[in-house]
Amino acid sequence: MQANRGFAVDRAYTAAVLSPDPSPNHGGMAMKVSARNSLPGTVRKIEEGAVNAEVTIELAPKLVIVSIITLDAVKTLGLKVGERAYAVIKASSVMVGVD
Repeated sequence: MQANRGFAVDRAYTAAVLSPDPSPNHGGMAMKVSARNSLPGTVRKIEEGAVNAEVTIELAPKLVIVSIITLDAVKTLGLKVGERAYAVIKASSVMVGVD
């Protein structure tokens, strides 16, 4: 297993199965996901639009990742500012640019 900035990469991760009842006692099972980059953090901001929301997750001090997801996903996941969440990244290509 490689380590990169304190995050593990190139290994399988476990994620909670979504359930209509997000409480810890809902009896959901864990599942593995094919994404190799699952970055734990804390939800710092949720900016809701008409259909989507911009969710900011702080991975470490001064290190954030922003994702745009549907409002339905925000509700289903029970996302709230200050709570733990994961940025799960699955990409077939990542572009890099320089000035």
